[in-house]
Amino acid sequence: MEWRNKVVSKVAAYGIAAFCVGYFASYVPYSMLTKMLTSGILPGMDGKGYSGFVIQPLVVTASTFAFYLFLTAAGWWRYATRWNCFGWSLPRPRWFTFLAGICTSGIIITTTLAYSFEGISIVFAMLLMRGGVLALAPIVDLIAVKRKRKIYWPSWVAATLSFGALFVSISSRTSLAMTVVATVDIVLYLACYFLRLYFMSSWAKSRDLDEMKRFFTEDQMTANAVVWVGVMATALFGATASPQSIPGELWRGLVEFPFLGHNLAAIGIGIGSCGAGIFGSLIFLDRRENTFTVPANRVSSVIAGVIATYCLAFFFGSKYPGANELIGVALIVLAIIFLAYRTLVEKRIVKVVQTDPATGVDAAGEAAGTT
Repeated sequence: MEWRNKVVSKVAAYGIAAFCVGYFASYVPYSMLTKMLTSGILPGMDGKGYSGFVIQPLVVTASTFAFYLFLTAAGWWRYATRWNCFGWSLPRPRWFTFLAGICTSGIIITTTLAYSFEGISIVFAMLLMRGGVLALAPIVDLIAVKRKRKIYWPSWVAATLSFGALFVSISSRTSLAMTVVATVDIVLYLACYFLRLYFMSSWAKSRDLDEMKRFFTEDQMTANAVVWVGVMATALFGATASPQSIPGELWRGLVEFPFLGHNLAAIGIGIGSCGAGIFGSLIFLDRRENTFTVPANRVSSVIAGVIATYCLAFFFGSKYPGANELIGVALIVLAIIFLAYRTLVEKRIVKVVQTDPATGVDAAGEAAGTT
């Protein structure tokens, strides 16, 4: 369709910056609604919120539907690897996109749960998750198979500042507010991200835009299907389990929550999660090193989380972020400034060097790294 090609062309013209804006715009309502619904501060809830597990059935249903709708509207189903089954040509993942999709499904669930734990603010949970992934980025760049990447000095500076943000945010916690479940959730989140970035770096971050779209489509279609089936299957086990168990809470979310009047908030969380997943993945798939693309992604969510926290505090009486958390945010924002510096340098290179005479390869495209 002509309108679709125009939209894609305009977004591509702005490259990774456009994806960061989209990620930010998705993350503010996603994190706010999650905290509001689980803390009971939506109008009419009177402080009685729902656990992160209770809201999952409706949230993942909305997210999965929204993502498949996006793939259809964007026309990206055609990039997936095909499987001929009794005369039907069906999309399927390859082994590494299947494993990446499993990891992505873990990220989807653990992210929503991280914002639902009592005693943990959006900013603190966000700094733990974002700072942890920032710390993983240079490791993945150095060990990825097939496509190891040189890490440029602005990226090293950004990674160091991100480490500092993580240290400051953790040192600010004088009490053991992190429960065992919350700690396990964060650890699983980081483990899933490490493996996903590894698969992306090894097979998808390249000049081939079709390969990028193929990886994206196969990864996300697997992730959303796994999350939906996993949540629903576990919920069915909860029919005979204790109401306080995870399957029991998922069962309540399946048979009780839809009739309690908060469906729009849960659907909003699912759509926000879908948007964050789409734009976040496109940022990661930029062909530059992870030590560059990960901070570009993380800073968008960090700023979004701070704005969401201030909105909740101002309009609903929640706690404002602490001084140490804001220092951590400032360090991450400073990190992105170094990354912006590198982008400006690359644009200058593009103006001077148009084609590599030794290989005939378009040096401008390689330097810009636009997906």
